Amino acid sequence: MSILVAPDSFKGTFTAPQVSAHIAAGIRSAGGTAVELPVADGGEGTFEVLVRGLDARPVRISTVGPWGDAVDAAIALTDDGTAVVELAFASGLNLPTSADRDPVAASTYGTGVLMAEAVRLGARRLLVAAGGSATTDGGAGAIAAIEERGGLGGAEVVILSDVTTRFNDAARVFGPQKGAGPDTVAALTRRLELQAGKFAADYGRDPRPLDRTGAAGGFSGGMWARYGARLVSGADYVLDLLEFEARVKACTAVVVGEGRLDSQTGQGKIIAGILARSGSKPVYAVVGSVHADLGDYVERFARVMIASDAAAMAAAGAQLVRTTGHAPR
Repeated sequence: MSILVAPDSFKGTFTAPQVSAHIAAGIRSAGGTAVELPVADGGEGTFEVLVRGLDARPVRISTVGPWGDAVDAAIALTDDGTAVVELAFASGLNLPTSADRDPVAASTYGTGVLMAEAVRLGARRLLVAAGGSATTDGGAGAIAAIEERGGLGGAEVVILSDVTTRFNDAARVFGPQKGAGPDTVAALTRRLELQAGKFAADYGRDPRPLDRTGAAGGFSGGMWARYGARLVSGADYVLDLLEFEARVKACTAVVVGEGRLDSQTGQGKIIAGILARSGSKPVYAVVGSVHADLGDYVERFARVMIASDAAAMAAAGAQLVRTTGHAPR
């Protein structure tokens, strides 16, 4: 029987396919059989996983970053009219800029350009991965870009996120990660409150009471209010797309991975989704580090192995086979 290798990316260092390949190589070197299934939860790497899963073709689009710099970004299109958009490609925190990384000025305008261009190219459904943003603009920039280009023409919008944060909490929860100090967080929160009131007045839809509306600094809430976007768990969407349950039934064990196991792992992240869907199969974790605040959650795993580079990932895969007996019989 085989081991299902289903890691997320190690943020900023290894993509999910790279992690999967390294662990699988170690399993095979020890005589085991590995099935590689890279995953994502709406954050970094979701674009690549969805493109593989949907057999979509990438298309390059000229847009702008969160501070107005020119950006050459990718979307992907399927033959049946689905487009994949990753917000971080145009509105991401780690995009280069010649300007100050001002969390107040950061805009989702460039993501709106990608969405509008996808519709112009024939998309009738937009899958938008909402992780990794630099922005807390409530989606105002994206809405402006979309409206300037004629709207979305009734295309369905699905926002994939790895958080359940609400619209009015977005600045408090995510602002410090984007360089916002206490005064700036307060100002951004006031701005979101005003935007929510305007959405309620203009569109009859107030995002504040709804979970997931705070993803990407309120971008998801703006998309819900203006375009009726569906806000879904990125982890569940990806696992459904990849037919995870059918794959896990054919394996003896599952290996998950991410850069850091911490208190957020159980709060909508892909590993939590995998644990919930793996039944009685043992789940092993290969991770870059484990934070002390993980607490009792660590007991959900048959074993946790630390691996911060390719060689260590391969060694962890081999060790799993040698010490647990998950080799072909």
